[in-house]
Amino acid sequence: MSFTTRFSNGWTIAQTSFKVLRANKQLIIFPVLSAISLILVLGSFFVAVFAGADWDFDNLRYSDNRLLDYGLLFLFYVVNYFIVVFFNMALIHCSRLYFAGEEVTAQDGINFSLSRIGVIFSWSVIAATVGLVLRMIQENVGSLGKILTGLIGMVWSIATFFVVPVIAYEKLGPIDAVNRSMQLMREKWGESLGAGFSFVLMHFLAILLLAVPAFIIAATVHVLAGVAFFILGIFLLSAIFSAVRTIFISAVYNNVTGNLDDHFSQQLVDSLFVEKRK
Repeated sequence: MSFTTRFSNGWTIAQTSFKVLRANKQLIIFPVLSAISLILVLGSFFVAVFAGADWDFDNLRYSDNRLLDYGLLFLFYVVNYFIVVFFNMALIHCSRLYFAGEEVTAQDGINFSLSRIGVIFSWSVIAATVGLVLRMIQENVGSLGKILTGLIGMVWSIATFFVVPVIAYEKLGPIDAVNRSMQLMREKWGESLGAGFSFVLMHFLAILLLAVPAFIIAATVHVLAGVAFFILGIFLLSAIFSAVRTIFISAVYNNVTGNLDDHFSQQLVDSLFVEKRK
């Protein structure tokens, strides 16, 4: 199958993911809540740092205790991963309910994530550990470390593509979930990057379209008004595309594991996630 055909199929699946979101607009609440929570957590860490410096910015400096620095960074990573995975799992569950033809409410997703909170935390610790190790390599190996961590990060992202739905529905621990995700990828992942590239392209085009009214507002009303409009638009676009990508992962996982739905055909998904030639 040619790359053009795979790209076309990826574009179609991306569009279908948008249709699912349009049919359940309330699902966008999950990436919005995730973003707000992350901002609050980041703010709390900044407040703690500034308070430790007696609110005197001139006293801000790197700690001489690298172990303490890495410990705080690890804690920050754990909290961030926990928030992201918690709301992504809630969205994946709501998507699954929608695919099954059931009534969908945001509360259903929250309740499901709460029921899996232990494994969410365990996975957050594993992900934070990997993130911290990559950060340490990047800081201590120089330019080579940046290249190395970039490659490892890409492989890690591919290997953990299905981790959230796996820990949601297969009741596996974090390590087994990574192995299961890698198994699914080995079985179905081909060379095609159609779907992922489609999302990137659509996101880029959406930002360009957003820049036009932002520029007009800045030129006709006020510069700050234009900037505020653009920032708010970027936030909304990020929430939308985050939700759509998560819906896409949920849909592909359901197809790969044999739970078909009316919105995504098995043939279409297989054209993107095909078994490698031996």
